[in-house]
Amino acid sequence: MPCFLLCGAETKIYLGIDVLEANRFSVLKGKRVGILTHPAGVNRKGISTIDVLRRSRHVKVVALFGPEHGIYGDEKANQPIDNRIDARTNLPVYSLYGRYRKPQPDMLANIDTLVIDLQDIGVRSYTYVSCMLYAMEACFENDVEVVVLDRPNPLGGNKIDGPLLEKEWKSYVGAFPVPYLHGLTIGELAILAKSMPNWMNIESNLRRQGRLKVIPMRGWERSMLWPETHLNWIPTSPYIPSFAAVLGYAMTGLGAQEGSFSHGIGTPYPFRLLSHKKVPSDILIKRLKALNITGIDYKVIRTRNAKGAPVSGVYVGINNWRQLKPTELSFYMMLMVIDLEEPNPFQITNRSALFNKHVGSSQWWSELTQNKRKPKIRHFLNLWEQQHQSYKKKIENYLIYH
Repeated sequence: MPCFLLCGAETKIYLGIDVLEANRFSVLKGKRVGILTHPAGVNRKGISTIDVLRRSRHVKVVALFGPEHGIYGDEKANQPIDNRIDARTNLPVYSLYGRYRKPQPDMLANIDTLVIDLQDIGVRSYTYVSCMLYAMEACFENDVEVVVLDRPNPLGGNKIDGPLLEKEWKSYVGAFPVPYLHGLTIGELAILAKSMPNWMNIESNLRRQGRLKVIPMRGWERSMLWPETHLNWIPTSPYIPSFAAVLGYAMTGLGAQEGSFSHGIGTPYPFRLLSHKKVPSDILIKRLKALNITGIDYKVIRTRNAKGAPVSGVYVGINNWRQLKPTELSFYMMLMVIDLEEPNPFQITNRSALFNKHVGSSQWWSELTQNKRKPKIRHFLNLWEQQHQSYKKKIENYLIYH
């Protein structure tokens, strides 16, 4: 298993923004530029992409665009954000997580090129890639060029896991028909969106004629997890403050969609600390160990939450990333919820649509809501593995890195 500790060595990775700067911003010269980014949009030295572009005499920045959590990352999840004038730069900031999720024509009227620099976490149900997709659609419809500055997939480019998103469940928390762990960079997702039919909600000629440039990284390889890049992790959202939380989100994020499982939000171990209101930690760890999930180990941790109250839970560790299928734990958690709670929370929930938008599989939902039996997880894991093989063949001609 790769070391998950930062070693302090200088990074040899040049991000898209670094490559753009090294090329003296040639693709942006003479153009009016808008920037869609957030706090994790920085160069290899940790300088904001907004500042890098604004300080260049070759670039004229005229507007900013903010995704969920805003350009400064200080907005709460699921909370609408208003347009405003940025006090620091005096530029207009158009919110793409407020009244509109898709840039409107008036927002793009004074822009020649929209630069997108968003750090994804490699998991399908995360809104930044959806934000990029909607922005691309709007730009293609309004004859605005798109430049995507590529960044690492923190989970690497080789780990593909979980169900593919079925077309009927496409939404802002899952806009791409890819596995839950998709194994792509945000730049590769942009290329796929433009190249493959039915991925964008615009007329096919506009999609083909749309102008997209992806500025690739230098030095990144598909085998690299985030610590191997030696880049500093900047929180991508309030609940993803660290790479440890990225790993946890992949393993437990789906498992707490329904029922009474808690996965450590508000503790120092978000998405890594499991607890259930009906099961003491010493009993829960025995049940989890009995699942015999390859690549995972567990230990009981006692800590405090953000309010200072004591919390006990089972910490989910990783002992073999290569063999681990990260989402497997989440689906076992769902079956444990059925065992522990009466009536079956999946049968009475009024949030089935949101659940399925995250998971993406109608068949899994149908099995969960059966009265007399529980789904056979191995059957689904094998089914999804077959889908992964087809998916890998579909994307291989669009990969930038090897």
